[in-house]
Amino acid sequence: MARPPAVPEAIRASHLDPVARAQLRTLPADLADSVARLLVAAAQADDPERGYEYAVAARGLAARVGVVRETCGIAAYRAGKWAEALAELRAARRITGQDAYLPVMADCERGLGRLDRALDLVTKVKAEDLSRDTRIELRIVEAGIRRDQGLPEAAVAALRIPELTENVRGTASARLCYAYADALTQVGRDAEARSWFARAAWADVAGATDAAERAGDLDVVAFDDLEDEDEDPPAGPGAGHR
Repeated sequence: MARPPAVPEAIRASHLDPVARAQLRTLPADLADSVARLLVAAAQADDPERGYEYAVAARGLAARVGVVRETCGIAAYRAGKWAEALAELRAARRITGQDAYLPVMADCERGLGRLDRALDLVTKVKAEDLSRDTRIELRIVEAGIRRDQGLPEAAVAALRIPELTENVRGTASARLCYAYADALTQVGRDAEARSWFARAAWADVAGATDAAERAGDLDVVAFDDLEDEDEDPPAGPGAGHR
């Protein structure tokens, strides 16, 4: 059996989120501290593979704790281990009864090329039973599935939800506006996309996206198009447009 990776000395059990730490109270104190340090190390690791190793080590010590299986699932997801991530998040969902894992589970099914299964996870859950952030993430995943299916217009439609037009700042809102803007670029609606990238940048107080840069890129494209129009005469009647 492989030895677990050494946790950096600077990492303390107290660094674990208090809500997550509470789930470790059923463990003996020394064991709880060891597991907590491994969970923190998994979350902080720059190398996804090393993060997964820490998470697997935590699972080996406390496989029946929901936050441990959740951390292992997220670490596997970050490392591109779709099947492993799916198995861990299913276990976490059974233990905790939470649906917050559904977006990542659906994206894992998508990563495995099982688009029908991914779509089932996204659509066969009652939206009113989910948190706002989970509803948003599910729609973002659904848009990705639709694009994988070759249905870019359906991807745009999937993101047209009430939360899209709420004047709320935060990562979830920023990600939703960003995904909508990106979907618009896929159907050639760049002018609208630029506006939604700008809205995403406004909402993105944590700097989780490159929305401002994407908006700026579209400004440059639009300016280049205007320069081209000045240099070249307009095409004759019946010319195609992109």
